[in-house]
Amino acid sequence: MERVEVTNTMKQLGVNNACVTDSTFVNVDASRLYMENINLSGTKITDANMSDLEIDGAQLGGAYIHNIGLPPEDHPNYEPGKTQRPLRFENCMLSGSTITDCNLTDVEITDCNITGLKINGIVIEELLKEYSNRP
Repeated sequence: MERVEVTNTMKQLGVNNACVTDSTFVNVDASRLYMENINLSGTKITDANMSDLEIDGAQLGGAYIHNIGLPPEDHPNYEPGKTQRPLRFENCMLSGSTITDCNLTDVEITDCNITGLKINGIVIEELLKEYSNRP
């Protein structure tokens, strides 16, 4: 496999039917990228601004999504008083997933299958049945 170095340049690339396995992108502005039919398995993205990112039709089994939000106070990009815009999940298969140590303030769950959903060990479906049966 040939290795191509692109350094200190501004180029718009058109890459089709290519293998870029094991490539590295560091300090790259890749805003407004369009990727279709891409294998990103095993990819790691760190210290990235992914605002307005849209992922559609992706298989994320085994994904580990962590430390998501605005930069903490000790980070160089921290901005005091700034708030994160909300995230939106639609038509996602999250069964068997775990959400741990996350800020879910004002989260709204609508028209979702909640069979077996537990929050801190409490089965939510049963809790809602109890609540709806109250006089």
